[in-house]
Amino acid sequence: MESTNLAAKAAAGDSDAFLQLVKQLENSLHYMAKSMLRQDEDVADALQETILKAYKAVHTLREPNYFKTWIFRILINECNTILAQRSRTLNYEQVEPSASHPDEYDKVDLREAVERLEEAQRVVVILHYFEDLPLRQVARVLDISESAVKMRLSRARESLLKRLSNFREGSVGYEGIAY
Repeated sequence: MESTNLAAKAAAGDSDAFLQLVKQLENSLHYMAKSMLRQDEDVADALQETILKAYKAVHTLREPNYFKTWIFRILINECNTILAQRSRTLNYEQVEPSASHPDEYDKVDLREAVERLEEAQRVVVILHYFEDLPLRQVARVLDISESAVKMRLSRARESLLKRLSNFREGSVGYEGIAY
């Protein structure tokens, strides 16, 4: 509950409390921005704009216990703005090369598999499973219904299961064991 107290102090104008909150969420915010934008320069821009906008608007925060949800929503909006600007111009250097061997997908860990999900699924997985936000807060951050969050999570789990099932079966070597 310390975060809630810090958020209440930040909303009341305590800049040190705001900085402590941002420090607590720094890695999570960076990971979310990186998963959406991929490019370090864009990630830095999104984080900087998010922190600036949050600082300027923290006095409008009505529910201190939803600070994390609130700042993630600001970040996702900033990332979407950057993506929209980027989609207008795409340089050849920005295009990621495709994997040369399909077998490479079998050798990924969970985070890498999540990174390969389509954006809508990737974002809900990160917010719900990695950031421990309840479904209601994920829905609020993304401005979608809870049922849409559940559907995206279901599809993401299905996709992850397909991607990781070959890895599990092939690496453990239990196919030939008789029970």
